Amino acid sequence: MGKYQDDVQALLRLVGGKENIQAVSHCMTRMRFVLADPAKAEVKQIERLASVKGTFTQAGQFQVIIGNDVANFYNEFTAFAGIEGVSKDAVKAAAKTNQSLIQRIMGTLGEIFAPLIPALICGGLILGFRNVIGEINFFNGGTQSLADVSTFWNGMYSFLWLIGEAVFHMLPVGIVWSITKKMGTTQILGIILGLTLVSPQLLNGFSVATAEEIPV
Repeated sequence: MGKYQDDVQALLRLVGGKENIQAVSHCMTRMRFVLADPAKAEVKQIERLASVKGTFTQAGQFQVIIGNDVANFYNEFTAFAGIEGVSKDAVKAAAKTNQSLIQRIMGTLGEIFAPLIPALICGGLILGFRNVIGEINFFNGGTQSLADVSTFWNGMYSFLWLIGEAVFHMLPVGIVWSITKKMGTTQILGIILGLTLVSPQLLNGFSVATAEEIPV
């Protein structure tokens, strides 16, 4: 007899039975279900189970919070239900059938831009620090910045612009790379396309706006 036998049996019944489960997996603390008919899940009854800490639905997945012992609970559940567990990626793929068009679009955009967030954060912090040392006048009665009074920090001020500009100027490269990765196509071709978009051979919109004559 398993440690969670009673709760496992009850949970299987309350989610609508084996036939209502399209896929099931788990993460660090939660059981993740993709249900054929989410309306069949008796949420209030599930939350009354001793092993359950709570429930919520997100991105087409019905998630049941178990806690740190979720792996043991999951093993007992799949063994009792006769269901083969799948990976979290497989659950995400199956969950798309329960998502609206807007949810699928937002999910796709999130998966495209999420890998770019660390670069954007680092670029923003670098430019912010650069502004502190070069744009805020702390010295000589508020007339000079740290970069103005120090040769070292003046060089650092110029160097940080190189990094910060690279992050945001080359952002199209990262976006197109992430799109090709999401689509499962050749990523190097995405990088080449992104580099083409930022090529200096293309007209710069800001330069065109202030130019007296547009080159041909």
